Amino acid sequence: MPTVLNLVSRRNWFYLFSIVLLIPGSISLLIPPRLKPGIEFTSGTTFSFRYAEPTSSDAVRSLLSDLGHSEARVQGSGNNEFLVQTKEIEGSATTPPVGPALPSERENIEAALAKQHGGFVDTQGNPTKQFIEFSSVSAAVSTQIGRNAAIAVLAAAIAITLYIAWAFSNVPNSLRYGVSAIVALLHDVLLVVGVFSILGKVFDVEVNTFFNTGLLTVVGFSVHDSIVVFDRIRENVSRGLIRNFPDAVNHSLLQTMGRSFNTSLTLIFSILALLLLGGGSIRDFLLVLLVGVATGTYSSVFIASMFLVTWQQGDIPRAWRRLTGQRPRPRPTEAVPASE
Repeated sequence: MPTVLNLVSRRNWFYLFSIVLLIPGSISLLIPPRLKPGIEFTSGTTFSFRYAEPTSSDAVRSLLSDLGHSEARVQGSGNNEFLVQTKEIEGSATTPPVGPALPSERENIEAALAKQHGGFVDTQGNPTKQFIEFSSVSAAVSTQIGRNAAIAVLAAAIAITLYIAWAFSNVPNSLRYGVSAIVALLHDVLLVVGVFSILGKVFDVEVNTFFNTGLLTVVGFSVHDSIVVFDRIRENVSRGLIRNFPDAVNHSLLQTMGRSFNTSLTLIFSILALLLLGGGSIRDFLLVLLVGVATGTYSSVFIASMFLVTWQQGDIPRAWRRLTGQRPRPRPTEAVPASE
């Protein structure tokens, strides 16, 4: 069946474009530190407080330096409220066998900071002597969080492969659909991680649990888009109207591309609105979504489906034989395999 635009025939150019996109992030990942981890992965303490009188982040940083925390990172969030990240601070003191407990490091810092700039106020503006929020993560817990995050991504990838292979079991070579979706997924994950590696080195953007949550969301979104395209390929193949497999894939892409782009643009506009109008506490999550949705839409159309054709046509073995100087084998038939 003739088509207006033959995307499949240009698949090598799409591969090249993806490689160009991946190169900067891959280079950044080779340069230590690969990512800038948050306290969830390195151990540390985060706390926030609000002063009654206006002050600056530099003034708060100077106070913390005098208290022995020159490494503290201070971020102002408006309304004289500050978010501080430091190395691990003990939240409570060990009770001695005799006499009252000595003040903990947290209590010492809390008391010292509360004496400055009119004292602390809570979120309602009432005077207080305590931090608004305080959380501390030990080294053991941070190691466990990192391990669990890696296991979650790996388990999701395996489950996705098996599910797609089962869902498309009535199509010949159904496992190829699952593997092609994972190839697109790995493309998206590597691109997102590479972007955050660059942002961490240039803008001190950290990788935290919000990053993991966003990455798993991107994984689901990427596979969702791929399945939509694969389902249309299955439908066109089962109808038998298009006997040439690359043409069947190309026809399916043209049918679903508008829907994929429109859905993604709607989501991207919503994410941009949240980034511009607020959402400071979930900024990292939104950044992961923004990059992941864009690359997920691209990969579902120009990577997953193209890789399916590449596998079906034997492009990779043929390219390998050319590189090694072996005699090329005849091209496999392009007819769509008969449905089971």
